[in-house]
Amino acid sequence: MKLILRSFILLFSLSTLNAKEMPPNIVFILADDLGWADPSCYGSTFHETPHIDSLAKRGVKLSNFHSTSPVCSPARASLMTGLYAERLGMTQPACHINLVSLKAHTPDKGWPHQKVISPKSTTRLDTVFPTYAKVLKAQGYVTGHYGKWHLGHEPYTPLEHGFDVDVPHTKSHGPKGSYFGPKKYSDSFTLKKGEHLEDRMGQEAIEFIKENKDRPFLLNYWAFSVHSPMFAKLDLLDKYRKKATKLPTDAQQRNPIFAGMIETFDDNVGLLLKAIDEAGIADRTIIVLSSDNGGTIESAYTHEAYWGNGTVEEIVDIPATSNYPLKSGKGTIHDGGTAVPFIVVWPGKIKAGTKSDSYFSGVDVFPTFVEMAGAKMPSGVAIDGVSQVPALITGEEVRDTLYGYWPNYLVERNGSIPSAWIRHGDYKLVSYFFDGKNNKHRYELFDIKNDIGENHNIAAQNPERVAKLSAMLKQHFVETEAVLPKLNPNYDPQAKAPQK
Repeated sequence: MKLILRSFILLFSLSTLNAKEMPPNIVFILADDLGWADPSCYGSTFHETPHIDSLAKRGVKLSNFHSTSPVCSPARASLMTGLYAERLGMTQPACHINLVSLKAHTPDKGWPHQKVISPKSTTRLDTVFPTYAKVLKAQGYVTGHYGKWHLGHEPYTPLEHGFDVDVPHTKSHGPKGSYFGPKKYSDSFTLKKGEHLEDRMGQEAIEFIKENKDRPFLLNYWAFSVHSPMFAKLDLLDKYRKKATKLPTDAQQRNPIFAGMIETFDDNVGLLLKAIDEAGIADRTIIVLSSDNGGTIESAYTHEAYWGNGTVEEIVDIPATSNYPLKSGKGTIHDGGTAVPFIVVWPGKIKAGTKSDSYFSGVDVFPTFVEMAGAKMPSGVAIDGVSQVPALITGEEVRDTLYGYWPNYLVERNGSIPSAWIRHGDYKLVSYFFDGKNNKHRYELFDIKNDIGENHNIAAQNPERVAKLSAMLKQHFVETEAVLPKLNPNYDPQAKAPQK
């Protein structure tokens, strides 16, 4: 399927409409590395997230929302464009590097110690692709992006992808050294000494809400939290350190620094909700909260808490979090890497306090936002996602299959090797590229309904189901024109990885 982006035409002006006639505002709150089990409304008994929990009570909470990738840039690109990461050729979180690559490819030779050659990812989200910001802006929305982008710096910033405002408009893909200032992120954005990056982002977003309360707006509040480096405010660090002492040493979640970071994120979610209420626009504002990928679980991470002056408070060598009962976490092919919280509040449309097990992919966000806004996709634009409005309002199932793609090695961190997965009905098939006998793909099959932790591989007992799902996955790659891994002719099973 070839994509053609045609010019967006402003079809009508919304400036003269009264509040009842206005399309709804859309506030998209996206955390970075917030895992499926991190909010207390999703089961955490260690983290405290009262404001996220309040959102869940006001709307619908999904249990089967999956990112298209277990890492940030590919997942974010899918959210913005409605296209699978494999179609975009974005398979790695590399959009901050200096090399500009707009076309993925797989080299003919690879490292001798690796059996499979991974594709070389694109390093920017090309501006030829449509985004939900472009569509809504063309319909009269004022659009603002606040926080992390990580899809490319100039000329690939939010400003080139449909947003009127971009703060902090930075090349950086995360906090510079710590979450505290003083730090300069761009010519237009500097943190003062002791100022916390997430708190500043929250205040900037609140000003956007105040300034645009009388017209329809799209607000991306894409938090830097809770990505590393791990820095908690001292009062929160002390709070959760005391709380952790009452837990057994094998508790699934017990990192006081990460818990403190989650609470700071949650505090800013609360301030955004308060600003919406005070502006008198809560009844016409859709609020969506999610995360780009699963939670970080590797204990190899060094977690440090800093004062604003940069002094190390302590080092904790324990996992940041756990996605239990899901398996593994960020950067893996397992559900812990792609399943994330997803909460939608839509006053007058979605019944409060509801839950949904419907399948929802990251590519579905774009068309869902467009339908929520009462807009239409421009002619000539084709995307992979489908609108989930029927699922959100009535519970109607609109998708029966999910896909994920992770064609990279991260063996030293979490054991990952090039792989992909398909979820159809109650079953999930994982395909490991060229890792089986005679260099064929190796498959694992899981009955997710009865084995949510992917603990029991039942591929050998279900050859027909494996064949069906593997054929569907293969067809998916054909339809998305995916750049796939290759078998490495240079492979030497005795070779060792180069020393870093």
